[in-house]
Amino acid sequence: MKTQTAANSSRILAERAILAKSFAGRDVAPQPQMGSVLHFAQDREIFAEGMSAEYFYKVVSGVVRTCKFLVDGRRQIEAFHIADDIFGLEPGVEYRLSAEAVSDCTVIAYRKNNTDRTHSQDLLALAMQGMVRAQDHSLLLGRRGAMEKVAAFLLNWVEKTHGHGTVCLAMTRQDIADYLGLTIETVSRTLSQLERDNVIDLPSTRQIRLRNLDVLEDLAA
Repeated sequence: MKTQTAANSSRILAERAILAKSFAGRDVAPQPQMGSVLHFAQDREIFAEGMSAEYFYKVVSGVVRTCKFLVDGRRQIEAFHIADDIFGLEPGVEYRLSAEAVSDCTVIAYRKNNTDRTHSQDLLALAMQGMVRAQDHSLLLGRRGAMEKVAAFLLNWVEKTHGHGTVCLAMTRQDIADYLGLTIETVSRTLSQLERDNVIDLPSTRQIRLRNLDVLEDLAA
């Protein structure tokens, strides 16, 4: 993955140049019509850790993951972002995480310097939301067992996506494992156990039906 990141650097820098040109001369606050609409195929890198954090992004469609690659090759996913979520809003000059398209997705890129005082307050609110999300993820990782983590993930995802009892997953089992700090084998075993206990149904690899929310909530408590 590190090699892939290095190989994509030239392409990303070229995309940055296009973005910079599209924003050149604009000194007004970013509005939807002022951003650059970008499309990314599944698993395509949007930006890499350590790159200049000149832009932040809003998801229009699809799912984006923000993650960190460790020196031993492991990956820790920090968050999954869906439509209307903001990501890449950094307090410093460089991205601390990488961002990748989980599925084919469309995002809008905004240049941070194109914000006035009023919209800076909006960005502060978005930054606070990111802090809350990070705290929630930290609490999730601190849960004692795999069953608690997986149960909490399913409940959080069905609420986030308004699934009405059905979780439609854009991400793979490996993505879930890297988000929860588990192995893919543990995630698969846990989901199978929940199915055997009649807590969930697994109609397909990417679809999970929640049969017993009370039990799932007890497991996640």
